[in-house]
Amino acid sequence: MSVDQAIVRRIAHLARIAVDDADLDHLKDELNGILGWVEQLNEIDVEGVEPMTSVVEMAMKKRADIVDDGYIADEVVRNAPMSEDDYYVVPKVVE
Repeated sequence: MSVDQAIVRRIAHLARIAVDDADLDHLKDELNGILGWVEQLNEIDVEGVEPMTSVVEMAMKKRADIVDDGYIADEVVRNAPMSEDDYYVVPKVVE
């Protein structure tokens, strides 16, 4: 794929970037260079290569899926203006 000045103008318009006409040729060359590097990536043989989420192979840390209340209910409601049986007490707002 090759980028021309019309495409550079359109990209600049979509990105809301003001580009002078004098800079169009330079930006066109830059974008064509970037696209050239991307096209080179398509030439790489990746057959049999597993997708990676990191460059360092590691196992995901897992913990047991145990449902609990954290055993800190007293600490949670300690700063509440009003509490009752480890629950917040709030004023009634709907009649």
